[in-house]
Amino acid sequence: MLNDEIGFDNNKYLREQSNSIMDRTAQFGNKLYLEFGGKLISDYHAARTLPGFDPNVKLKLLKLLEDKIEVIVCIYSGDIERKKIRADFGISYDSDAMKLIDELREGGINVIAVVVTRFKGQPVVKQFMNKLERRNISVYTHYPIKGYPTNIDRIVSEEGYGANEYIETTKPIIIVTGPGPGSGKMATCLSQIYHEHLRGLVAGYAKFETFPIWNLPLKHPVNLAYESATADLGDFNQVDPFHLEAYNIPAINYNRDIEIFPVLKKIMSRIMGTKLIYKSPTDMGVNQAGFAITNDEVVQQAAKQELIRRYFRYSCEYAIGIADKKTVQRAELLMKELNLTPLDRKVVEEAHQASMLAQKKGKGNEGVFAGAALELRDGTIITGNNSPLMHAASSLILNAIKELARIPDNIHLLSPNILEAISNLKSEIFNQKRLSLNLEETLIALSISADFNPSAKVAMEKLKDLRGCEMHSTHIPTPGDEAGLRRLGLNITSEPHFSSKSLFIS
Repeated sequence: MLNDEIGFDNNKYLREQSNSIMDRTAQFGNKLYLEFGGKLISDYHAARTLPGFDPNVKLKLLKLLEDKIEVIVCIYSGDIERKKIRADFGISYDSDAMKLIDELREGGINVIAVVVTRFKGQPVVKQFMNKLERRNISVYTHYPIKGYPTNIDRIVSEEGYGANEYIETTKPIIIVTGPGPGSGKMATCLSQIYHEHLRGLVAGYAKFETFPIWNLPLKHPVNLAYESATADLGDFNQVDPFHLEAYNIPAINYNRDIEIFPVLKKIMSRIMGTKLIYKSPTDMGVNQAGFAITNDEVVQQAAKQELIRRYFRYSCEYAIGIADKKTVQRAELLMKELNLTPLDRKVVEEAHQASMLAQKKGKGNEGVFAGAALELRDGTIITGNNSPLMHAASSLILNAIKELARIPDNIHLLSPNILEAISNLKSEIFNQKRLSLNLEETLIALSISADFNPSAKVAMEKLKDLRGCEMHSTHIPTPGDEAGLRRLGLNITSEPHFSSKSLFIS
């Protein structure tokens, strides 16, 4: 499948989803707390799995509704305390929350508050709160509720939701979002609804979802790809038994929402009384994604590739100590359900070949022979390998942009003087032992060379054409490689092997 094949109508999704949100708001007297599941901005999982999906379509949707919405950002205090990392950006959840606020503001969307959930007075969390408050951002704290979520008498009382700080809102739709799962979004919505009803105001709750797609089959590759994306949480999809019983229609949801629904229904009934309209967790969702799929074959192929990407990612996370073996095994089992192997990712075998060629020629670094491969949009495969001069990712990207710019192999893009200056800086000033250039250093050298080398200038302009291309490396990228690859927007996977025998690589 080529990268420009489309299987999803983004414009139709935008129309259908926005109309559904407005309909749901009207059902609750024109006051809706809407929990945003998944990533509000930069949803690259959805973009990879549904070709044609705009990773920032949710921001566009908010822009359509901007005169009717306000945003609350939630973050779990425990995620701040342990510096949990968002893998696709390589930044901590607290940094991601601030990044989210910046991006919403740039889009003209009003963030009225940040809620720190399950707050236990941790000093590092207080520092985060101080940082926001001193930048004129309103911060609220919600505390753990003893017996949550089963002690409904306590939850729906002054000691439960009543003990949480109430956030004044003025618009009909309140978007409640946050970095990652478990951030306390649903509890924040219900706490706000509790306080609204104490004040004699009508308000309701709904959940903006993309995955799993309720009207696709349970074992559809798109839904399996979602299971793989949440394998570290132990989530799994299943037929919603409440929806099936109520409507005799099969609908797909995931285990946590199904398990919590009876309790959630009791909590909402206690708060809202007869105004509750939901008979199933699927009812709670606002999800029109399935109706915007225009080419199921393209979508299925993309989702299968995402399953393989997730397997490689978890394998690498296991190697560096941040994932457990069960997560890797779960991702592997999901691949096997569709008879997939790592070699069904086209660039994997090509990267292996590049590594073997480097070994055959004796062109490695510190006894490690790394290879990398990239598939251009026209299907052309480009390879690269490491050497004492540069990392495999660096040689790969240079080879790729030379191919796109139609520059012959014998023409060099980087000035030898610049390479020597960088090597001297690393060895003489920084006292580094590894002198080969990582991708970030290589791109800096390229940008300097472009000032006086016409070929380098033409090649550098082709970097933007790499966005969305598939890449595989036989070794885990170093931090400098990973940062450069992320900025280029490549869909990268790698084997769980280290690029150096050293334990520490800065």
